[in-house]
Amino acid sequence: MKSRSCAVLAASTLLLSGCGALGLGSNGDVTLKLVAADYGDHPATSTQHYWDDLVQRFERANPKTKVTVQVYPWTEIDQKVSAMIRAGDSPDLVESVGFADKVAAHQLYPARDVLTLDTEADFPNSFAQAGQVLGTQYGIPFVSSSRTFFYNKTIFKQAGIGQPPTTWDDLRADAALIRARVPGVTPYGLPLGPEEAPAETMMWTMSGGGGLADSADTYTIDSRRNVATFSWLRDNLVTPGYTYAHPGAVNRQNAFDDFAAGRVAMLNGHPSLIKQVQGKVDYGTAPIPREDASAKPTTLGVADWMMALSANGHRAQIRPFLSFVYSKENVLEFDEEYNLLPVTQDALDDMTAGGRHPDLKPFLDALPTANFYPVGDLAWDAVSARIKQDIGKAVEGDPGPVLGQLQDFAVERSKQDRPQ
Repeated sequence: MKSRSCAVLAASTLLLSGCGALGLGSNGDVTLKLVAADYGDHPATSTQHYWDDLVQRFERANPKTKVTVQVYPWTEIDQKVSAMIRAGDSPDLVESVGFADKVAAHQLYPARDVLTLDTEADFPNSFAQAGQVLGTQYGIPFVSSSRTFFYNKTIFKQAGIGQPPTTWDDLRADAALIRARVPGVTPYGLPLGPEEAPAETMMWTMSGGGGLADSADTYTIDSRRNVATFSWLRDNLVTPGYTYAHPGAVNRQNAFDDFAAGRVAMLNGHPSLIKQVQGKVDYGTAPIPREDASAKPTTLGVADWMMALSANGHRAQIRPFLSFVYSKENVLEFDEEYNLLPVTQDALDDMTAGGRHPDLKPFLDALPTANFYPVGDLAWDAVSARIKQDIGKAVEGDPGPVLGQLQDFAVERSKQDRPQ
């Protein structure tokens, strides 16, 4: 059996040699390599613990398949995976944020090739569609979340503020009161650093009536509304000192840590922040403030994605592992540990049954109006990386040229990556 497997693999287009390089041991065992993002905020809550336990249980039931897991921070995972692929040491599975670039490079199995029928049928249609590129699903949703506005009730009381802000004008006024009346507190946490700058960017542009792309995934980064949004941020939050001095150097986790420590009064957050602040901060949540009070509240919906890479030819072994990963019990364990929203219908039904998890209700309520990243666009990963690199400059000078350069990059990259 081993010689036949080697012959098949040698006939492939892979530039690797020998079955050992592909994770096939001398006794026919296969080792799958999973690279995953870390959802924890310190070593004790690292996602590595979850995966280690899951793998141990899977391997006991599937002794012919071994699984190694490497967990990296969000700021490192994309670069780590790219380096592995360049070095000919491709993972079999990656759990991260983007998949379209790997589709363009012909590195992924279609989802239907690595999912059982039961697992595939358990994903709500909206998530399955969001994982598609040119009509074929490659991205397998792993967790989801929406965003909402967090505020520190204690700081609001100290500043004499009764209600959370509804509009940008309210936000600016509240920030001024907090700066004047509560020394040592940053009124609004604006993280435009490389960890998750596209999220904060998209929330602000949407709340100003714009967005990063239209419904056809055509980029609109330098639209008139978006330039106005970043001009407002510069003039009304950054320049007056109501947020960080250099938002482009501040990561999301930095802002979350400051909010949990009572050093930031307001920010946009996702459900995992609840876990971090419980017992530390008397917090409230509200819809994200918007420029126009008459406009409907908007929010960002996010799905993180599992993707199966084809380089090692382990499709048959990936399928039962993913079936195990997406069992209701394992999905619930992960989502409840990190206060995230499920992507499978059976886990969603279980989590919301009988009024459980009332802390997640604001996020569930926000999902119907949520907009998602244009993850199905082949250029999105590159565009997202460029936003992480440059968007902080848009609140420290003239936003027009900064957004214009991002738009030019997005348009040109879309042309380059368009299938021939």
